[in-house]
Amino acid sequence: MPRTRCLLQLQRQLHRSYLCGRPLTRGFAESSDVGWFRSFFVHKVDSRKDAHSNLLSKKETSSLYKIQFHNVKPECLDAYNSLEAEVQNQLHHDESYPCEVIGSWNTWYGEQDQAVHLWRYSGGYPALTECLEKLKHNKEYTEFRKERSKMLVSRRNQLLLEFSFWNDPVPRPGPNIYELRSYNLKPGTMLEWGNNWARAISSRQENNEAVGGFFTQIGDLYVVHHLWAYKDLQTREETRNAAWLKEGWESVVYYTVPLIRSMDSRIMIPMKFSPLQ
Repeated sequence: MPRTRCLLQLQRQLHRSYLCGRPLTRGFAESSDVGWFRSFFVHKVDSRKDAHSNLLSKKETSSLYKIQFHNVKPECLDAYNSLEAEVQNQLHHDESYPCEVIGSWNTWYGEQDQAVHLWRYSGGYPALTECLEKLKHNKEYTEFRKERSKMLVSRRNQLLLEFSFWNDPVPRPGPNIYELRSYNLKPGTMLEWGNNWARAISSRQENNEAVGGFFTQIGDLYVVHHLWAYKDLQTREETRNAAWLKEGWESVVYYTVPLIRSMDSRIMIPMKFSPLQ
């Protein structure tokens, strides 16, 4: 076979150059045969017809989500919660703003003195832009931001899309605790993650614990957020252990763990005004 002869020829050249202390001749190194040999080790990228975000997100909705992380001065936490409740209720119920609060929480275990807010913008990026433009001219909101800034240590946010195979996050009665599990994935692995979790999510539905699954579009990239609800920490432990008894769960974990660069878990308590209780 021609390819077999090429490999044998390359092996003999390497062996002779090693024994004689000479590098390979320039002509051989640049030959087409070596180019063919090298191609075994070069990954060929297949053309893609659509962005991963379009393949993974829901087609029937153009909703965009925003998650906010506010680190609050410990002595200001109660005042912050009261101020947020007043302003978020106004925005949530004002139909002229195409946005709604999905949930608001204080972190119980994880980063302390932290508030987490999840918003939905019905209409995608145009709805987000409309809200921002209207808020620029809202004097009450401007004063709110000034007052809130005195209470914060730091803040950050991310814009998210919702995985197509996850539940829609809808209001639920309490009392519940919530777990936000955040995964920083290796770049280029989002589609593989989604394909595996599309099969796995059925193993985590029996106790209605799955609230929502999201991935970032702006902010820290290749970040996934899974939001879960449990009656208490003991129920969380029992529910998670029960997943390992279901067929297919072990293989999903086996294939998705290598995709993760780092991960984080927050246990959160809903604020009084949160639609997710």
